[in-house]
Amino acid sequence: VARRVAAPAFAFAAVVSANAAMPYHLLHGDVDGAVRHALRIAAIGATTWLVLRIAYALSDPPLERLMHIEGERNRRARRARTQMLLLRRIAAAVITVVAVGAALFTFPSVRAIGAGVLASAGVAGLVVGIAARPTLGNLLAGLQLAFSDALRLDDIVVTQGTWGRVEELTLSYVVLRLWDDRRMIFPVSHFTEQPFENWTRHSSRLLGSVELHVDWTVPVEELRAELYSALQDNPLWDRREWVLQLVEVQPNGLVTMRALMSAADSASTWDLRCDVREHLVAYIRDHYPQALPRFRVGPEPVADGAAVSPDGSAPSAAEDAPALDGKTPAADGAAPSASGAGSSSRGTDSSASGAGSPSSGARSAKAPAPRTEGGASSGVNAPEDPDGAPDDAGGARAAPRGDGPAQRKSLRRA
Repeated sequence: VARRVAAPAFAFAAVVSANAAMPYHLLHGDVDGAVRHALRIAAIGATTWLVLRIAYALSDPPLERLMHIEGERNRRARRARTQMLLLRRIAAAVITVVAVGAALFTFPSVRAIGAGVLASAGVAGLVVGIAARPTLGNLLAGLQLAFSDALRLDDIVVTQGTWGRVEELTLSYVVLRLWDDRRMIFPVSHFTEQPFENWTRHSSRLLGSVELHVDWTVPVEELRAELYSALQDNPLWDRREWVLQLVEVQPNGLVTMRALMSAADSASTWDLRCDVREHLVAYIRDHYPQALPRFRVGPEPVADGAAVSPDGSAPSAAEDAPALDGKTPAADGAAPSASGAGSSSRGTDSSASGAGSPSSGARSAKAPAPRTEGGASSGVNAPEDPDGAPDDAGGARAAPRGDGPAQRKSLRRA
């Protein structure tokens, strides 16, 4: 207190001593009156300065003690501190206005103006009230916020999407300190006319949430146990509430998992959320990598009993169709030609009957082949071609056709 009032006390003592030491008539004429007038104004200023310093020096120690109160009494301490600061500002403003008025009334001309103003106080008050309506509105809003306990110093508020801590609350504006140490200033009337969130209105405890988007295969029960174990080892958790739930199934093949946990204040809640998020992400990555977010791309599910090709696609219509007349469809799904089917079947019969015997071309070199009714020569092991072309397997040549169609026979050896 002594340090705070030393300078104004010295100035007050000097001015009072000068007034007392001056003789009744120091100078002649108007100069003496001007010096005495200046000393009176200086005395008023020194007295005002001393009174303000005494008021601030007496109110600073209790405000400092209220600033360091934590725990359950913190809310009441912040309320008392806010109200004391506003009352001190109001007192300082009143003392300053009175001092300025006293200094002005030392002039005779100002006294005459003051008498006229008092005579027309009603009209003058109306004019001043209309002109100073925004300023007076902010003053009344500041008093309303302070004494209604709607807003206090160090409150955590969210307004217009901005998160901040109330750093200063005056009769005309409110200063919010943002998370990155920037300051945002709002008029006091903003908090009486616009809705805002107060996270520390009754208590500083908060619930923090962590959301993870994971695959359907995530083991929820195991993650719930792991979350509880991590919270037990974290000093930021206040042991009040915690939960882990699947809250949403998304159309992209993922599920939303939300973890809730409580902490003592907003700063602890933020740090606890970050710790829990890091722990759960690391646990899923190390133990269940298949549960990490991914998008499934695959074929449509097929009916029961239907065959599925090796590449996972459904069978085509040509593959599902049964073979007609014992014919097998080609590899590309097209039906085989008639000539190809006949030669294939006869070639199979011929190879089955003539296995282990020399080729028919070698026999035709030794003896003529027997003839059938149609006049065509046919080997025992060589099937004849319907078009009369040389057969690739036996090398025999068919006889020319007669008037009627040649009769096709396959000679089989028993």
